[in-house]
Amino acid sequence: MVPAWLHTTALLSLAAGFVIAFWIGVDEWRRPQRMWIMNLVWPITALFGTFITLVGYLLYGRQPAKSDTKESDDRPKEEIPFPVMVAKGATHCGSGCTIGDLLAEWLAFSVPAVAVWLGWNTLFEEKMFAVWILDFLFAFAIGVAFQYFTIKPMRQLSVRQGLIQAVKADALSLSAWQIGMYAFMAFAQFQIFRGLLGVPLEVATPEFWFMMQIAMLFGFITSYPVNWWLMSKAIKERM
Repeated sequence: MVPAWLHTTALLSLAAGFVIAFWIGVDEWRRPQRMWIMNLVWPITALFGTFITLVGYLLYGRQPAKSDTKESDDRPKEEIPFPVMVAKGATHCGSGCTIGDLLAEWLAFSVPAVAVWLGWNTLFEEKMFAVWILDFLFAFAIGVAFQYFTIKPMRQLSVRQGLIQAVKADALSLSAWQIGMYAFMAFAQFQIFRGLLGVPLEVATPEFWFMMQIAMLFGFITSYPVNWWLMSKAIKERM
């Protein structure tokens, strides 16, 4: 049985994610990002990063208001610490993963046949493993799209060149993110919920999405060194 304190914590954490994401989105309406895709990245990241994302946004992401005549808060890249640029690059990837995982999990929940098509009851006894394939496909497609809309305008590439560079920049980062996310979700499912609490972790529960918030933080951790390498080799744009 799920203890009441865990259920309450899950609800509060999810509420914090939505409230902070909404606040950042409204704030960006007055203070739009110079790179338009970041107008999506910050609120999406807030869904799982909550207060950590809010601090990062206020320190390194918030832009001056449209009517503000003061000097821009958007400091030149050379003034932004490299570790911060890496963190922004990782969250840029993670935001695509977040949307992909949200769509995939709810699709598999609403249409269980999708998991069957991907190997549930044939290749995998556990439905979660089949859904992970769908998670990865959705996350990869959306993550590459996010990267495409960053690289193409910055490098002034053709559509084909932009797609190729987006895949090169995001494939390793996205895979590392998903590995971290999968590892924690497996731990949460088999050790915490089935092992300690004696109940499965179901998609249509606040506890599932609370665990996903934590899993995304693990995805950030596992993708961070990969993004460091990609940016140091100029394979991925510095954010």
